[in-house]
Amino acid sequence: MEYEQEKPQGFMNWLQESVTLKLMFIGLLVLLLLIPSSMIENLIGERQIRHDEMEKDVSDKWSASQLIQGPVLVIPYKRQYNNRDTNNKLIMKEVTENLYLLPEHLHIKANVISDILHRGMYETVVYNTHVKVWGDFKAELAKLSLTPGQLLLSQAKLTFSISDLKGLKTNPLIKLGTQTQQAEPVFDAKGLFEKGLQAGINLPVLPDSALPFDFDLDLKGSQELRFLHTGKTTDVEVTGNWPAPSFSGRYLPDYRKIDEKGFTAKWRMLYFNRPFAQQWTANDTLLNNMQTHQDAVFGVRLKVPVDQYQKTMRTSKYGILIILLTFISLFLTELISKNKIHVFNYILIGAAMIIYYTLLLSFSEQIGYNLAYLIASVATITLIATFIASLLKNKLAAILFAVILTVFYVFIFVIIQLEDLALLIGSIALFVIVAALMYCSRKINWNKP
Repeated sequence: MEYEQEKPQGFMNWLQESVTLKLMFIGLLVLLLLIPSSMIENLIGERQIRHDEMEKDVSDKWSASQLIQGPVLVIPYKRQYNNRDTNNKLIMKEVTENLYLLPEHLHIKANVISDILHRGMYETVVYNTHVKVWGDFKAELAKLSLTPGQLLLSQAKLTFSISDLKGLKTNPLIKLGTQTQQAEPVFDAKGLFEKGLQAGINLPVLPDSALPFDFDLDLKGSQELRFLHTGKTTDVEVTGNWPAPSFSGRYLPDYRKIDEKGFTAKWRMLYFNRPFAQQWTANDTLLNNMQTHQDAVFGVRLKVPVDQYQKTMRTSKYGILIILLTFISLFLTELISKNKIHVFNYILIGAAMIIYYTLLLSFSEQIGYNLAYLIASVATITLIATFIASLLKNKLAAILFAVILTVFYVFIFVIIQLEDLALLIGSIALFVIVAALMYCSRKINWNKP
């Protein structure tokens, strides 16, 4: 009977004292903390979406990003062809189609003056710009089997497009040859441009030499200014006062200069790598498609470098690793100090480390990622170290644990900042950590502490 009474007591004592069982519980707790970690990542994603929505709302009210396309000289012409009627009789029919000419030389010069609009804690870059466009056209009718007599020069028109007409501050004056006309809007989703401007030009004759054109655009927009490469030779120069631009699209600038006062960028492109011809007939929608934009659009992007959401998301993905390493360090501290820490205290410490990421997210939206990381890390380390000191009644152990946590958080911060070398540095650091754990675990009695 005495043996039977001692056996349950021995089993209960093993449950309380077993190192292996404690480690199994820690592993289970880490897995359970994956649930709130996933919820934190969803929260970060929601805040990122909210930021994008607010940014888009501000942009739409001011004026959206601007894409300048063209200009294109459109000349109607008559074409005759033979057809058979219902009696199989051959008849002559005449139709009117359009000849489309792109500029032989296209020059664009833009000066972008940027500003920041605020909506609560969110910021959006907007700009005003004066864009000067000039160049010339030259037709090669023989390549299209056309003759000057087929052209309806009195019905010619010069057309171009601006992606958000709300951004126009003045009505452009179009000069082609010796004629000057005001531009008028053309809303035709099936036309050459979805949102176009055009000016009718009565050409007395199509000159053999180049036909010059020029016009100015006073625009406002937000975040991005782009251009469509339509010239046989396209030269673009963009200057601005935004100190941190990025260059988007198919073509990078041949020359760029960026400093704290602003930027200057220059492009020079030939038509060999362009996805459409220099001149064509009949096809009204050649320039009005998404593939054309992807293959021939370029420009400059002026955006506030809002990377706190990306950095916070990357930091949260290391959350389980930090929690696991913290629990293992706490477990080793428990063994070294010979003081037991209740499993409920592990749960509280895990909760504190999860709340760390909500602190990081909320502070980073207000003061930026780096300072938010410092505040959240110091607050969490101080809280956990103070808690450990009260549990173990050992300030030295608490200070040592605070140092270990500090090393972990500094390690994650360095990885986040490095980006390109993150995998290399992270792999080396994890190797060192595993080696240290292997060394510390050599003399542990896995049945009793």
